[in-house]
Amino acid sequence: MPTPPLLPRAAFLAAMIALGFAGTVPAQTNPFAADWPATDFTRLAVDLSEVISGGPPRDGIPAIMDPVFLPAAEETRLDDREPVMTFQPETGSARAYPIRYLMWHEIVNDRIAGQPIAVTFCPLCNTGMVFDARLGGQTHSFGVSGLLRHSDMIMYDHQTESWWQQATGDAIAGAMTGQRLIQLPAWMESWAAFRTAHPGGLVMDEPDWRRAYGSNPYRSYDTTRPFLYAGEDPPHGIPPLERVVRVGDRAWPLTRLARAGTITEAGVTLSWVAGQASALDTGEIAAGRDVGNVRVRDAAGRDVVHDIPFAFAFHAFHPDGRWMLGQ
Repeated sequence: MPTPPLLPRAAFLAAMIALGFAGTVPAQTNPFAADWPATDFTRLAVDLSEVISGGPPRDGIPAIMDPVFLPAAEETRLDDREPVMTFQPETGSARAYPIRYLMWHEIVNDRIAGQPIAVTFCPLCNTGMVFDARLGGQTHSFGVSGLLRHSDMIMYDHQTESWWQQATGDAIAGAMTGQRLIQLPAWMESWAAFRTAHPGGLVMDEPDWRRAYGSNPYRSYDTTRPFLYAGEDPPHGIPPLERVVRVGDRAWPLTRLARAGTITEAGVTLSWVAGQASALDTGEIAAGRDVGNVRVRDAAGRDVVHDIPFAFAFHAFHPDGRWMLGQ
């Protein structure tokens, strides 16, 4: 298997920070047409001047197409505090997708009981989301474009080469423009929490790529400033890299939820318990500071679709969103 550079985006970011890169695209008609000849740019939902290179080319960060799994009881590489994305299908065993792998691949294309899904994680926005990969009866698979908008990964589908904004699931360029992927209930939790709740569950095995799995190429990122982002800071004095729990167009600051432990508002109950390491803090993911485990459920106790972006990302993609600050 070919081996691309180990740190494409992290190395690029470090160089751009050193040069004081502002993160904007020069004004031009379409700077991407030559590299994306199969993308229908007559259909656009965004201004292309908002789109910039994240460093690597298309597929320079390789999405996983055929993930391999092993029983949770057989996994010995993960630290108890390491974060995983958890997806519980309607039938079958729960699956854990370790962030130590998503950090380097950002998309996992999977199929569970006949249902195709895309498991996605954008480190720069901390957006971990699982989408139904079906649209109009057709299954789509996704790759990493190497492009960013408001610091968030732009995915592309292999079938039409349309561009998709990972933070919202919206198609923003190409034949699929105007379509939206359905986000599925999933959550980020510690490996220990997954293993305790799902002793018979499955965990994604280490991919067959040469990567420094378990390390964080964005060391200290979540205590600095957003990379490659030129938008407004969040309102109300909320730090740009404060984690928030997003449910629809509402956002609860994680600091508020951690203090309260449980919050019931707007028809949902949010809960927080300690025990999960930040993947974007120290050089070793397992050593990151504790950011806790979050669950969001409705009045019937069912898991609710949500994610935990940084505050700047919520503000960028939900500028009219409601900030749930309490009293």
